[in-house]
Amino acid sequence: MSESCATTVYLVIAAMHMTIAMTKATAFVRSPSFALALLFGIHALGATVYTVASPLGYENVGSAVGQPWFPTLPIYLGILMCFGTQQLLTILWTSPRPEQPWRVRRTIAAWAIAYVISTAVMVVAFLTARLEGPADPLKFNTELVADPHVKVFLGVFLTMLTCGTVHAWLRTRRAQLDDDATMHSLRWFGRSMLVTFGYVVCSAPAAVAAAFNHHQLDAVGVMGSAFGVAGSIMTCYGVSGAAVSAWLGERRDIAVLQPLWELVVAGVDRELSLGSSRRSQDPCARGGTAGAEWSKPSRVFNVRWTLHRRVIEILDGIRQLERRSLISGLPGQAVTQLHSEAMKSEDLRTQLGLGKKDPAGGLEAAATAAILRDAVERLQAASRDEAQAPCGQPVLAPGKDTPAADERRRLVHVARALHSPLVESSLQVVASVREGEGVTGATR
Repeated sequence: MSESCATTVYLVIAAMHMTIAMTKATAFVRSPSFALALLFGIHALGATVYTVASPLGYENVGSAVGQPWFPTLPIYLGILMCFGTQQLLTILWTSPRPEQPWRVRRTIAAWAIAYVISTAVMVVAFLTARLEGPADPLKFNTELVADPHVKVFLGVFLTMLTCGTVHAWLRTRRAQLDDDATMHSLRWFGRSMLVTFGYVVCSAPAAVAAAFNHHQLDAVGVMGSAFGVAGSIMTCYGVSGAAVSAWLGERRDIAVLQPLWELVVAGVDRELSLGSSRRSQDPCARGGTAGAEWSKPSRVFNVRWTLHRRVIEILDGIRQLERRSLISGLPGQAVTQLHSEAMKSEDLRTQLGLGKKDPAGGLEAAATAAILRDAVERLQAASRDEAQAPCGQPVLAPGKDTPAADERRRLVHVARALHSPLVESSLQVVASVREGEGVTGATR
């Protein structure tokens, strides 16, 4: 790999670490905690290490100090402290809840003392070593290991890196946490520690061989840096992967809910929207209804807030249809009956795109979608005919007792079922029934 290419890769990884560090710093300001402080330290150190370790950074730091090999010291210390901090965070997260707090503090303190002593020994050994010749950061372990002080420096570094990575990996393997996001981070922390241990596996034999003036394994030692890069990227994913996955899921659900929003909010009463994303106040726009052009939800910024707003507005729209007595149980009955018939007929089931076993809540979602589409059609029919909306005892739409935490999932299922073959066929059955009885859509 050329120096320019290596510099680009290292600086990109440094930028990843710095972005996460700033995110954790912002979170710490909002809600201070020891875990957030450790996460900030991990990624701030990671950003510093990869900036200095890049060929461009290494050369500039060496030139500024007047010692070409000097950048190796902050790089190795930064690596050790970065993974040491990650190990301490792993201990904090994997400590059993019933365990006495003093035992956790004692374990963390013992490892912290070991890292402080190791750091002091490494600094003294490095500063007293004779480092001569042009600097090649990837070959420090094999080119200068003949010096006894460098042997001590590398011995302490590789020993602590081995103990820290293996210990953290073993703890993550045994961990069982209820919090999914924390468990996600722990799994990836463990994997990154195991991959980083590959650096030791490559570097230690190469350094030992070079100490006895055998340089056949020098290339293997250089390969160790690839394991360090991979482990660092996995650490970044461990911290941000759960959040990124949640963000992507929220963006997806906003898009999925948009047709349902247009049906029961924009198609019912524009005042139901909180209005932060309105683009048009023209009541004649798009035939008097507010559609996609009227509200374009952001799927980049404030994504979670936008999703929650969409869910609330959709629920308000459904309640509005209920208050206007526009909800009819007939479409839901048609969906249930047609579904029952489809389960007895292979051809009909295939025609409606149904599986042998419907997913949980699939039938209720289809029934709800049919009921809502029917209610909005009745509202629009009443508006066209200038008729009064139906009066009488309000009928509730399905899902009234859904816990608030499950509303998003339920409405996403409903949105996906809006134009399914089962719903379309059921609405045709409802229309035929009403026509046969001579009842208009606005009055039944």
